[in-house]
Amino acid sequence: MESIETAAGPIDADRLGNVLSHEHIFVVNDDYRVNFLPDWDEQDQIDAAVATLTRLKASGIDTLMDVSVPGLGRNVERIAAVADRVDLNIVLATGLYTYHDLPFQFHYTGPGLGFDAPDPLERRFVRDLTVGIGRSAIRAGFLYCAIESEGLSTGVERVMRAVGRAAVETGAPVVVHTNPHTASGLVAQRVLAEEGVDLSRVRMSHCGDTTDLDYLMRLADAGSLLGLDRFGVDVLLPYADRMRTLLALIERGYSDRIMLSQDAFCFSDWFEPASLAEAAPDWDYFQVTGRVIPDLLAAGVSREVIDTMMRAVPRAFLTRSAGSSVSSDAVITVADFEKTGFSPEKP
Repeated sequence: MESIETAAGPIDADRLGNVLSHEHIFVVNDDYRVNFLPDWDEQDQIDAAVATLTRLKASGIDTLMDVSVPGLGRNVERIAAVADRVDLNIVLATGLYTYHDLPFQFHYTGPGLGFDAPDPLERRFVRDLTVGIGRSAIRAGFLYCAIESEGLSTGVERVMRAVGRAAVETGAPVVVHTNPHTASGLVAQRVLAEEGVDLSRVRMSHCGDTTDLDYLMRLADAGSLLGLDRFGVDVLLPYADRMRTLLALIERGYSDRIMLSQDAFCFSDWFEPASLAEAAPDWDYFQVTGRVIPDLLAAGVSREVIDTMMRAVPRAFLTRSAGSSVSSDAVITVADFEKTGFSPEKP
């Protein structure tokens, strides 16, 4: 049995169960927290996260992939304190999150400085995957990087290539934050392939932010998995459009390339809570279990297809096994879906 690294130690792959493939628990940069969040209470925040994730487990989720890495405030001790108190597998990431520049700690080390030395980014990523994160023995289970509308800047490319080399060295899979409106997933595929990464081991995040099926199928046809992972973020794309995109991809036979999630969090220092509640009132951990899956079932999508997206595909991604396919007769057509009278506008 293959094992998966989690915040509470390695588990057998058959314990993954239903997986949310792109979430955060805490997005809080400690430099910002120490200087600008004087009311932060560490224990209260951990207790609140435990309560929320306990509800998430009760909703039917067994595993959460936490994509928070340096640049998003990863704190392995804080996550471990949560993991010790919840019956939920938390798989951690390594990598570095930037849309443009590298942190100053990497400006004066690494390639292009007049001497031949390995990139310290790569070595740190490999250590997280093989030894442990920080002073802990908790190992990351996958790699994470980003390419946004700013494009392939020098800093973004250096991180992505270091992620690619670490993936090849360790066999770890890669998740990439992308912006589908700039087709940045295609750029990521090119760069990672140049580093020797198997694109079937790459998941492109935020594909559900677009209705451009041609673009999404192009990513999938090149081998990559599609993250439809922002259900509830209607400010970026309404729920009805996200559901139509998901159903259209299922109709076309891509359910074995899809993973579902919400990109939610227990706490984020990116947003003021009151403003967030007004802008995205439905954005939480419970959209997939409480809304998406019931709506898929109501539309006639089979439990087999749902299990493929929630169980088989994430398991194959986090291990080295090949993904399973779904027969064409396991899905319905969008035309059949529309005949049911079901409306994805309704919760």
